[in-house]
Amino acid sequence: MEIAFLLFDGITPLDAIGPFEVLGKLPGARVKMVGKTKGEVRTKGQSLAMIADHALAEVPKPDILLVPGGPGADALAEDSAVTGWVAKAHETTTWTTSVCTGALILGGAGVLQGLKATTHWRVMKDLAAFGAIPTDRRVVFEGKVVTAAGVSSGIDMALTLAAEIAGEDVAKAIQLGIEYAPEPPFDAGHIGNATDERIEMVRSGLNRP
Repeated sequence: MEIAFLLFDGITPLDAIGPFEVLGKLPGARVKMVGKTKGEVRTKGQSLAMIADHALAEVPKPDILLVPGGPGADALAEDSAVTGWVAKAHETTTWTTSVCTGALILGGAGVLQGLKATTHWRVMKDLAAFGAIPTDRRVVFEGKVVTAAGVSSGIDMALTLAAEIAGEDVAKAIQLGIEYAPEPPFDAGHIGNATDERIEMVRSGLNRP
């Protein structure tokens, strides 16, 4: 089972690493980190690097495609080399997934046309421009297309997908292995109860780290 993670400059690392910790533990998983070209990609603030071991052309038909988000995803949604690869890969995937603003890249590839989808609250309204139906849920399954909301929701998506692929017992064992038992210190993780001041703090900090 080949699992391709798309990497790019301006990625939010947890969008990829959270699901990697889950899906990479599935029986038979072969994870491939894929980029427009091989080599290093960095977060927007340049403080963290990740390595794409494979160029797009080297992984044409993954069984599972995961597209993370981050500040760099906005522009990548209009990069025909990337969206063309995503669209072609989607034709033969078993599952096509995104986390956070990675949904914009799926949208740019035409994958979300007519489907309910979720993403980070910052760009939720933008989904409609790609023919999607913006849906304020943490994880949305539409056939073989699975979208997750912002960043941390990728772990929830991956665990739900793991249960679909390998059964609930395996998914629960993976969850135990990563000790995923959230107890957030604040009730502050949803846009619905955020103040204008806090929202602006988030928006102004998007260029870090």
